[in-house]
Amino acid sequence: MEFIVSLIAIALMIIGAFGIIFMRKPLDKVIMFSILDAGFVLVVVLFKYLDVALFAALAGPLSTLVFILSIVKIKEIREKKFASGDLNA
Repeated sequence: MEFIVSLIAIALMIIGAFGIIFMRKPLDKVIMFSILDAGFVLVVVLFKYLDVALFAALAGPLSTLVFILSIVKIKEIREKKFASGDLNA
């Protein structure tokens, strides 16, 4: 049973990594990062590092929130530069 769970965890990490690399939209990248993070937490739990898994489980949603906020801010900055006529953005 542990072997099947480890295969699922590895598959989640690989899908998330390739999704981050090949997706073009920033929000899709955040979703793929969450999938990668889920696989990472599962691997850490399988290796019985429960204190590290607790920290990763708490830090994962916070880092995802920071990513989303930064994407929104970058989008606002790009829209303001486009509206002002600065095409070097």
